[in-house]
Amino acid sequence: MPLLRQLEFAFQTVAASLRDAPSFAQRSGYSDADLEGKAREQLRSLGATRVARELRVEWNSRLKTSAGRADCRRKLISLNPRLFEHPAEINRTLLHELAHLLAQFRAGRRRVLPHGEEWQQACRDLGIADEKRCHNLPFPAKRYTPRFIYRCPNCRQEFPRVRRARGAVACLACCRAHNGGEFDVRFRLKLVKL
Repeated sequence: MPLLRQLEFAFQTVAASLRDAPSFAQRSGYSDADLEGKAREQLRSLGATRVARELRVEWNSRLKTSAGRADCRRKLISLNPRLFEHPAEINRTLLHELAHLLAQFRAGRRRVLPHGEEWQQACRDLGIADEKRCHNLPFPAKRYTPRFIYRCPNCRQEFPRVRRARGAVACLACCRAHNGGEFDVRFRLKLVKL
């Protein structure tokens, strides 16, 4: 069994090097704890102390095109590590995501639109009244070539898709023009190319 011991040793070595190496957040001067502290302070000043106690902020390398993400259920804000290339945007992205948590906290159990009135009010309260729904940072999006082509039987418009459509999907323009915007089986898209 020397092979298993060698493998075990390799895992221990890698784990030790990962544990001892400073994270990219620490190297850049933006630690999770510092950002968490700022966010908690903002929430407390606006009366959301319960959310402030449970809040967590993390850097998530799985985020590719979005600058950040707020998980209201877990009270978690995830930030894209590529924000380090744009340090001025780190605080603004944190506040943007914090506004999502604050808006949901204020609404209670009622569901709110992601960038609706409640979120806009939370942005104003956090001092970012001119906040937009999407960022304009140069995070390149990975493009996928569409493998499926669907066609409307009425207007003959083609709809390329990366994934196969689940369930019944109809042409919105035809449904609006001929059925008041409601789904109509006459305008159901047909798969024409795989």
